[in-house]
Amino acid sequence: MTDVTIIGGGIVGLATALQLKQQKPALSVVLIEKETTLARHQTGHNSGVIHSGLYYKPGSLKATNCIRGYQMLLDFCNIEGIPYDLCGKIVVATKTDELPQLDQLFERGQQNGLTTIRKVTAGEMREIEPHVAGVAGMFVPYTGIIDYVQVCEKYADKFRVLGGEIRLGERVEQVTAGNSLSIVVTDRNRYETKLVINCAGLYSDKIAQLTQRAPVDVRIVPFRGEYFKLKPEKEYLVKNLIYPVPDPNFPFLGVHFTRMIHGGVEAGPNAVLAFQREGYKKFDVDLKELYETLSWPGFQKVAAKYWQTGLGEMYRSFSKSAFTKALQSLIPEIQENDLYGADAGVRAQACDRTGGLLDDFAILETSNAINVLNAPSPAATSSLSIGQTVAEKALARF
Repeated sequence: MTDVTIIGGGIVGLATALQLKQQKPALSVVLIEKETTLARHQTGHNSGVIHSGLYYKPGSLKATNCIRGYQMLLDFCNIEGIPYDLCGKIVVATKTDELPQLDQLFERGQQNGLTTIRKVTAGEMREIEPHVAGVAGMFVPYTGIIDYVQVCEKYADKFRVLGGEIRLGERVEQVTAGNSLSIVVTDRNRYETKLVINCAGLYSDKIAQLTQRAPVDVRIVPFRGEYFKLKPEKEYLVKNLIYPVPDPNFPFLGVHFTRMIHGGVEAGPNAVLAFQREGYKKFDVDLKELYETLSWPGFQKVAAKYWQTGLGEMYRSFSKSAFTKALQSLIPEIQENDLYGADAGVRAQACDRTGGLLDDFAILETSNAINVLNAPSPAATSSLSIGQTVAEKALARF
């Protein structure tokens, strides 16, 4: 029997496991991951950005955990010798009608404690990024780049040293909740546990439903983010990170440029519906999972509201020229033959029954389980803070 069983070996599950063992070493904790390696999905396909907390509503779980988690992450990396680069980024208003939203973003950043962000003119932007085009912008010096898989490996190492156990290659098939104990059944083992913590990412809603009889009124809708990379001879066009002003009505940041910690420059992503939860390629299809998405009332409402945006994203998915045109709004010199295909990622976007795309982190508690139901970006930056939040909820039960 174990005290806590964590389901999911991504960065949030690992950070939660580490925080539990650090705060209460005597607690027996086992982490179960269905893949044979850690950080295989959202974490392993992450663009590697250390987020500052610029975009998030002040006081929200995203804002508070990102700001706290940002410093916790940097402190952890400094102690453990994990390389990172606080290179900064610019947010670019490409046309005048984006200026009010840029001003609102600046005010939000200041409310979140980002005191050294600054507005920049078009000329000042080009001093930072010589090839960028825009009418005005904002420089965010807090933003950085890192390898989150390396961070995960260090979380796992430290968790194991503290006596934690990680079981790889085990898929959870059933969770039976009792009065004081739950039974977690995988395809290989059976675990008796006092508390289940669900950090299953793309399958977090499925695991949550296993932990309770009442219906879970949230469905994970998978959105694939597709990227290109700049050819090495064109990497000079991007010095660090270049982002557009985001659409306030859509929970994605738009196509942008990101210098990577191990070299190279990524461009993207677009955001298209994935036809299976782990659908990293255009033609990856799981008919059962696709049906579950399309039949979800919340997704149908989202599709009705955002169909024009969705069609545009889908068009860019199949048209490199259209994708290039979107990038040219930030860097006009970019040409189609400057780009080559890169790996895609899939975002686990929680959607409620009414068509609400959950913007904030969401944690659902029952008597036997703690379910992290929505932990999109900036979950990696925030991981130690989210882990601490979940660990505190868990320890209150012991």
